[in-house]
Amino acid sequence: MTGIIDVGGGIRGVFSSGIYDAFLDEGFNADYCLGVSAGAANLITYLAKQRGRTLTFYHEYFMRRELLGVEAFLKNGSFLNLDYLYSTLSNEGGENPLDFDTAMSSPAAFKLVITRAKDGKPCYIDKNKFTKNDYVYLKATCCLPLVCKPISIDGEDYYDGGLADPIPYKKAFADGCDKLIVVLTKPRKDYLLPMEYLPLMRRFSHRYPEVLQLAETLHKRNAESLRELEALEKEGKVIIAEPEDCFGMKTLTKDTDAVLKMYYQGYEEGIRIMQNVECGMQNGG
Repeated sequence: MTGIIDVGGGIRGVFSSGIYDAFLDEGFNADYCLGVSAGAANLITYLAKQRGRTLTFYHEYFMRRELLGVEAFLKNGSFLNLDYLYSTLSNEGGENPLDFDTAMSSPAAFKLVITRAKDGKPCYIDKNKFTKNDYVYLKATCCLPLVCKPISIDGEDYYDGGLADPIPYKKAFADGCDKLIVVLTKPRKDYLLPMEYLPLMRRFSHRYPEVLQLAETLHKRNAESLRELEALEKEGKVIIAEPEDCFGMKTLTKDTDAVLKMYYQGYEEGIRIMQNVECGMQNGG
C-alpha cells in the first residue's frame, strides 16, 4: 500500500499543492493519505480531485485581511481565521466549496492528526468522522498556538497536529503502508532548527505547558525522524519530497510571487516522483 504523508507548513503548503495537481494530471492515486496541518487540507482536496483549488487558497485567499492578519485578530481573536478558511469559503454555498462527496467516496484512506492540548497527545482522525459543512477537524489540525485560539471539540481544546506528531510516518506504517511519499515544505535541514516563534510561546503559553514542551522539543524530534526516514529512503521504502528553495517564505509569509514559485517547484517535484515512484522505491533511487 502506497501512502502519502504531508507535514504541512502554513502558506509553504503551496509546494505540496503543486505535487498533488501533478498527480491529478497524471492520474496517480495513492492508497493512503495522512495529513498534518495545511497538509491535511491539501490531501483532502487531492482526494476530492479539485485541481487548482488549494493554489487559489494560498495565492488569493491567504492574502485577504479577513483571513490572515490584524483585522482577523480584531474580529475573531485569532490572526488566522480558521472559520473563514474552513467554513465561509469551504462549505456548500461558499466561494470555493470542498467537494466533500468525492473526497469521502475515494477508495483511499484519509486521516489527519490533531494535538490534544491538555496532555499533548496526538489524536488521529479518520475520514469517517468528517461531516459535510463541518470541518472542525481541519480547523484543529491547522490551529497554531499564539496565532489561533485553540479549537474546542466535545469540550476539549486542540492544536496543530504538527506539535504532537510532526512527521507521522510511524502511524502510516502501522496502518499498513509499505511504501511512503513524505512531503516536506522546506528543505529537510530547516526542520532541525527550533520553531520560528518559540520565544513568544515561552512568554505566553502558560495555559497548556504540555504544548509548550512539544514546541521546545520539536526540532529534536524532527531530527530523529529524518534520520530514520533517510535510512528508509536508502532501503527504497520512502521517497522524500522537499523544495530546494522557499524563496524567503516562512509559515505565514504573504508573498504571491513566492507562492507561485513554490507551487511550480512542487509541480515539477510531483512529476519527478511519479517518474521514479516504482523504480525509486524498489531500488532506493
